[in-house]
Amino acid sequence: MAEQVFVLGGAQTDFAVNWTRRSDEPLRDMLAEAVSGALADADVPAADVETGHVGNLAAELFTGQAHLGALLTTLDPAWSALPTARHEAACASGSVAVLAAMAEIEAGRYDVALVAGVELMRNVGGLQAAEHLGCATWVGREEFPDGLPWPTLFERIAEEVDDRYGLDRDHLRRIAEINRGNALRNPLAQTRAWTAVSVAPDDETNPRVVGQLRAADCGRITDGAAAVVLAGRRYAAEWARRRGRTPALVRGWGHRTGSLALADKLAASRDAEYLFPHLRTAITDAYARAGIPGPEALDAVELHDCFTITEYVALDHLGLTPPGKSGQAIDDGRIEPGGALPVNPSGGLIGAGHPVGASGVRMLHDAARQVTGRAGETQVPGAGTVATLNIGGSAATAVSFVVGRAG
Repeated sequence: MAEQVFVLGGAQTDFAVNWTRRSDEPLRDMLAEAVSGALADADVPAADVETGHVGNLAAELFTGQAHLGALLTTLDPAWSALPTARHEAACASGSVAVLAAMAEIEAGRYDVALVAGVELMRNVGGLQAAEHLGCATWVGREEFPDGLPWPTLFERIAEEVDDRYGLDRDHLRRIAEINRGNALRNPLAQTRAWTAVSVAPDDETNPRVVGQLRAADCGRITDGAAAVVLAGRRYAAEWARRRGRTPALVRGWGHRTGSLALADKLAASRDAEYLFPHLRTAITDAYARAGIPGPEALDAVELHDCFTITEYVALDHLGLTPPGKSGQAIDDGRIEPGGALPVNPSGGLIGAGHPVGASGVRMLHDAARQVTGRAGETQVPGAGTVATLNIGGSAATAVSFVVGRAG
């Protein structure tokens, strides 16, 4: 039987901060703040960390800096010979870093792992940032004459949903409303002070970006870092005894990857039940490993909403509705605060922010806070089981975790 993996604590930076304005070494300082916060939250000394993993998409393009595993070792003298690695899977980079750390704990190599995700993106202009982020498309095969790769691809997904199942864009506007409303209660959310955001189909207050995709449908460019401390059963049991705290437990996980190009994925699923079968399988793998039947066993979900259509697609793939019927879960209010299954109580990527390499780690951190009753103003009352869903690229990489209370 594989070693169990526990989440002892974690932290994130304030996603509203423009770190280039705050620091001369913004990438390292973001990483340092999240890591020191995670160690403090977990009450784990740096010397107890035996391995480190960093999720990041494009530090080389935004900052010229690679080799972020070695950058991690500079944060504490105890880590002068720490084994580390950096992981890249587009927007799922943070979750893939978590999977790597979990595998080391499950294999018995180490008892304690630190996982961090970090991305600096606000040090360049918007169009240049879009160009850099386009490195996660199939470069040379997917072309974007307007210079906006991700809005173009996710508008194409929305059009495909409409062609196959029908799509009411009012459902996407409601997703934006819910997630931005949730973010108002999150003291670290990028948009917590954005009280005048319009989601109406109005070209002046909510302009079109690509096709029918509007500004309110899109996540924002974000600087930020997040970190968690993971441990195996032996260390976690002693930690709980000494500190009088119960950690969160990663009950299950799923990880699948489809083709790099969106057109290839859509062609492959032409006769399938779900738009992205591999995404559905990543989720059902996580459910199976957690020993739960499906979303009826969950109390909340933190999922990927880089665009509103991403969340819309995720809802039926999670099993909340039959395929193509995600609008039902929006109409009946179940994904809202106080609903049967609140989605993105943090505000999600649209509300809380999306520093690409950090998002998967942030989701796991928030899920662990929920199940241990430590989520503050975003707490879902009585939450005992929470799922995450992190997506990289045009739904190419999919990683899902199911997190519960230990004990």
